[in-house]
Amino acid sequence: MTATTGRPTSAARRVLLAAPRGYCAGVDRAVIAVEKALEQYGAPIYVRKEIVHNKYVVQTLQKKGAIFVDETEDVPEGSIVIFSAHGVAPVVHEEARERKLATIDATCPLVTKVHKEAVRFAKEDYDILLIGHEGHEEVIGTSGEAPDHITLVDGPDDVANVRVRDESKVVWLSQTTLSVDETMETVDALKQRFPQLISPPSDDICYATQNRQTAVKQMGAEADLVIVVGSKNSSNSVRLVEVALGAGARAAHLVDFADEIDEAWLDGVTTVGVTSGASVPDILVQGVLEWLAQRGFEDVEVVTAAEESITFSLPKELRRDLRAEAAAAAEG
Repeated sequence: MTATTGRPTSAARRVLLAAPRGYCAGVDRAVIAVEKALEQYGAPIYVRKEIVHNKYVVQTLQKKGAIFVDETEDVPEGSIVIFSAHGVAPVVHEEARERKLATIDATCPLVTKVHKEAVRFAKEDYDILLIGHEGHEEVIGTSGEAPDHITLVDGPDDVANVRVRDESKVVWLSQTTLSVDETMETVDALKQRFPQLISPPSDDICYATQNRQTAVKQMGAEADLVIVVGSKNSSNSVRLVEVALGAGARAAHLVDFADEIDEAWLDGVTTVGVTSGASVPDILVQGVLEWLAQRGFEDVEVVTAAEESITFSLPKELRRDLRAEAAAAAEG
């Protein structure tokens, strides 16, 4: 991208397109897992909760034969069920065993890492302060790993309410899709209350969340308007709107589809920033770019914050059956 200083002085309309944006490795793995399961086993395939938090993705998979349910008990006994990328508590695995369900665990490996950290610190009898949003599926899943040891901390304003048994044995963990800045503000507040607080061995906020926020920060100061493509129940997408405003954008809005954009948002605007959450397929971003181009925003500059090359292998249960089928086909 050409270096710029501040907002353009001319009336030329342009788009700043964030990179990276859209699918992260965990989302890509989860969506492909559902698609491969439908190919391998045939419809219907049941999915507990939304596989990822994106309306378009869920609707597309439904058309292919996926059935999304809220609870394990909604899956007919003996069926196949896929657990979403956000992870589930151990009790959900037990419910699936009781119903004789064949399970495919599409939990993002970075979420699994946080689960393992929770188990480890609970075994060492630490109080675990989990920074996250109450009711989010990822938080519910992580808390379920060690419910007697975990206290949820929902942002810096919640720190004053925290109580621990032993201030010398306290650790913080976090939901993977939070605002990096707000999380560190919460951590700083916790450290003021609990000076011996220890940190997880590595960042819990995932690489993709951090990279997308960095890209938005870079373009936010130059943008009159930032459009974030993503669903309202997507934590990382909602955070991108907040980060854009914090970086200096005059306005920022979250939309699922281009037809949700209000033309009034473009009044007095010469620079539009565009990005998307980590569960958003790029076809939706292209739709927004086409919508903007039709209204004179044809000049697109890419703002690159990082290069991403991380990939995750498919869930082990699915890999096993795909390998078995390939071996049988080779013998046949």
